Amino acid sequence: MSRRPSYRLTLQGQTISPELRARLQRLRLIDKRGMEADQLDLTLTDHDGRLALPPRGAELQLAIGWHGEGLVERGTYIVDEVEHSGSPDTLSIRARSADMREGLPGKRSQSWHELTLEEILATIAGRHGIEPVIGDTLGGIYLDHIDQTEESDLHFLTRLAERYDAVATVKAGRLLFTAAGQAQTASGLALPTLTLTRRDGDQHRYTEADRDAYSGVIAQWHDPDAAEKREVVAGSSDNPKRLRPTYATEDDAINAAKSEWQRLQRGHAEFSLTLAEGNPRLMPETPVQMRGWKEAIDSKPWLVTEVTHELTDAALTSSVQLEIRGE
Repeated sequence: MSRRPSYRLTLQGQTISPELRARLQRLRLIDKRGMEADQLDLTLTDHDGRLALPPRGAELQLAIGWHGEGLVERGTYIVDEVEHSGSPDTLSIRARSADMREGLPGKRSQSWHELTLEEILATIAGRHGIEPVIGDTLGGIYLDHIDQTEESDLHFLTRLAERYDAVATVKAGRLLFTAAGQAQTASGLALPTLTLTRRDGDQHRYTEADRDAYSGVIAQWHDPDAAEKREVVAGSSDNPKRLRPTYATEDDAINAAKSEWQRLQRGHAEFSLTLAEGNPRLMPETPVQMRGWKEAIDSKPWLVTEVTHELTDAALTSSVQLEIRGE
């Protein structure tokens, strides 16, 4: 017996899935990593003219999965766009993740001086009324000085994440700031590694760039005691990429070199996969182990960067983009 997709959809706290089940033409959820808002698209048939148009700003909650296997909660979304067209009459609804729809609004100027990353993130989370969840390896990083000049907190957090090869996002009222590849749920638990086999895949595409382009990364820092520049290396110095800035401290240089080296490693290869039977647990930053493809694919540690789930009454599919998980 074939598996049947299932879902639960609520509007303003009222469960509307049973009423929509005969009307649902397509449900599509695009889940992105970082500070980009996730997007939920619904297409419903209004053949009898009985569907009410939801107001912009209405709150939708979604869970998806397979009948009899439990549903996976996929968050809260705010209605942004509503379109009614015909004939035949259809209602299209576009909603974006509630946590990121507003961003973290407001530009501000602030100098951050002699603080840990944990202290900075706690301050930003506090002024937006959300709870900080910080990766174990990141919270203790010490910053001598960094300026936020006419810059939103969202942009500033994105800049910090790029600097330390981290991922910043807001989920379920929490500010998550974790090392790339070490994602956490909104409650702070590590995301478990999922295994995807060749049998799971319907279509796939693997691309690999020149692995030997760089062997490592070199960063310079200014040593005030010796009054000269010094170097640190992440990876190997055989054929390194050199970072242009001179960093204030050795720790800053090491962090910059490691972050860039991890980024370069992740850029070596990419993998895209469409699952004929979708996996509702797939989300950005999920670690993935491949089984049953080529050795070059199975031997690599993978990381989800974006996933699209599509659901109808007859099918649930997932399309996933992955990159190498930098070590």
